[in-house]
Amino acid sequence: MFQKLVIASDHGGFSYKEEIKVFLAREYPNVSVDDLGTDSTVSVDYPAFGMAAGNAVHSGRADAGIIICGSGVGISIAANRFSKVRAALCTHVTMARLSREHNDANIFALGERIIGIEVALECVRVFMDTEFEGGRHERRVSQLAVVGDQ
Repeated sequence: MFQKLVIASDHGGFSYKEEIKVFLAREYPNVSVDDLGTDSTVSVDYPAFGMAAGNAVHSGRADAGIIICGSGVGISIAANRFSKVRAALCTHVTMARLSREHNDANIFALGERIIGIEVALECVRVFMDTEFEGGRHERRVSQLAVVGDQ
């Protein structure tokens, strides 16, 4: 399980970010959670928050991250700019489980305007509790790390 987690959102994901922080504190009290912002529903640019989470995971400052925007798409694209990041946008618990089992996702992205809070929290639980399966998936995940600017 992850020990150090970052969480970030833009204005479109702010309320879910706040609810997820409460959920994490209650369900995973031994996990350190660093909130990278934003701190309100005032309009901000999602790339700054996705890249802050991506950089934290890429640099090793955090084991994993949870990022939220309106759709989850933009913030996941921003986080995936870092070579050691595997941010997965999930809208269903099966996606959350497979993102960990098969893809070793280290950032979970979701869209506040796309799924309800109950589904979001269950996806967070599955993301937190599911381990990478390894095996045949290791070869595939390792291929993601060799892609870069050429």
